[in-house]
Amino acid sequence: MKFIPQTIPEIILIEPQIHGDERGYFVETFRQDKFEQAIGYKVNFCQDNESKSTKGVLRGLHFQLPPFAQSKLVRVIDGVVLDVAVDIRRGSPTYLQHVAVRLDSLNKQQLFIPRGFAHGFVVLSGIATFAYKVDNYYSPECDRGLAFNDPLLSIDWSLPLKQLQLSAKDQQQPGLVDIKQESTMFDYGINLYA
Repeated sequence: MKFIPQTIPEIILIEPQIHGDERGYFVETFRQDKFEQAIGYKVNFCQDNESKSTKGVLRGLHFQLPPFAQSKLVRVIDGVVLDVAVDIRRGSPTYLQHVAVRLDSLNKQQLFIPRGFAHGFVVLSGIATFAYKVDNYYSPECDRGLAFNDPLLSIDWSLPLKQLQLSAKDQQQPGLVDIKQESTMFDYGINLYA
């Protein structure tokens, strides 16, 4: 298993070793000790989630505020997605920058997104099954989002706008100018795992 820091180094791409032959394959998808050694701190995942979506479905950009902030370890079981994480930690040297990684069921790569980042993905294949671990439970009161097309983020979602399908909720997510003043947002340098 390789752990590869991205352009925002807190975001880690995990490249597993795939053992395959004519019968199929075996892959280790998670190992707590190696994972924590690679990221440098403890993360206790408490819930696994899975979604199935058709081409063009865009889910995001989502995050939860403290004290229910979430880290995510995401992967694609079937299909191909473009996965995006946006740094929303005020004062961070990479504030409002993003990492976009193509994840697919063939290479079995995963992406670790720590607390303090907004997350979303768009399906590039006909259908995709997306799975992820989180280290905090869902809290409706702390659930927040950002507009996927906010011009301050300049995210290229790899598909024409007319092909994107969003939920009613994600179509109405606020832009950055509307949420910058929220006092409960993330601040860089604060330990979000305490």
